[in-house]
Amino acid sequence: PKDAVKALKKKLSKNCNHKEIRLTLSLLDMCIENCGPRFQSLVVKKDFCKDKLVKLLNPRYNLPIDMQEKILTFIMTWARGFQGTVDVSEVKEVYIELLKKGVEFPSSDTSRGGPKTSSQPSTKSSPPSANPAKRSLLPLPTGPTLLLTPEQIGKLYSELDMAKMNVRVMSSILKENVPGSENPDDMNLLQKLYKTCRMMQERIMELLVTVENEDVIVELIQVNEDLNNVLLGHER
Repeated sequence: PKDAVKALKKKLSKNCNHKEIRLTLSLLDMCIENCGPRFQSLVVKKDFCKDKLVKLLNPRYNLPIDMQEKILTFIMTWARGFQGTVDVSEVKEVYIELLKKGVEFPSSDTSRGGPKTSSQPSTKSSPPSANPAKRSLLPLPTGPTLLLTPEQIGKLYSELDMAKMNVRVMSSILKENVPGSENPDDMNLLQKLYKTCRMMQERIMELLVTVENEDVIVELIQVNEDLNNVLLGHER
């Protein structure tokens, strides 16, 4: 695995040939799918995922959008972890750094290709958090980092459950309304949900760079991805 990663690094280092970069990214994708933890544990280190992959997002390389999205998808997917004992702490730091800089990640494949969620009439009722007034998930810490107490974690998870419900309702509305023949009531609720979800995402991104609890960070990343996917779906 070390030799393979070394070869990939060499191909990606200071390379402005888009065709070669594209082929290397495809090869990396296949290796991730077919190689085990020994290979995966090497590519999630900062000296690869940040110094080689993320560096290619620099404007001087002028990568096509689809290649930029592929790199961002790698970072986002790896940050969620692999099966087994692969330590993804370094790539997770890179992912959070990019979120903090305002980088917009592409929708995940699971969101686009996953099974459709069946909706029930009661789902359309306006959820409590559909109010456009800003909701605070948790007060911002006064220091640079925050270790949440069990009570704070419980409150935060309740708010995240509300965010998940908003995502489900918003996804349902987007699937059921065909452009040109939208239901006015649905569109009104959709706009409220959009504003609420956008504010929730902003708060989650703030928390991602302040909280220290590992389990909480994992949950925040997942909810942020769900919010990002549904918000992108609405903006399209």
